[in-house]
Amino acid sequence: MNKHHAINYIEFPATDLPAIKEFYGKAFGWTFTDYGPEYVAFSDGVLDGGFTKGSAIQEGGPLVILYSENLETSVETVTACGATIIKHIYSFPGGRRFHFLDPAGNHLSIWSDR
Repeated sequence: MNKHHAINYIEFPATDLPAIKEFYGKAFGWTFTDYGPEYVAFSDGVLDGGFTKGSAIQEGGPLVILYSENLETSVETVTACGATIIKHIYSFPGGRRFHFLDPAGNHLSIWSDR
């Protein structure tokens, strides 16, 4: 269902589409649909988005934050799948989170209220 002014689709640049599909497929179980050699769509079961083949990632885009029921397990999973942790787990009002770079250099975070 589409909701007015709610996040509906997220698009990331990626220099290596097969590697980015492998990372998100293994780390989070996302599914993919290829649309030629320059674009792949993804679904996480709730939100859809895509990866477009492009140049190196530059800092300053939006921060996408995922939810986890167990942050420590999420750190282990993303690290094992090729992510680089750039901020280890820390507390903030309302929960805890960490930040990582995916294999294409996109900066994401995962949070938990547990």
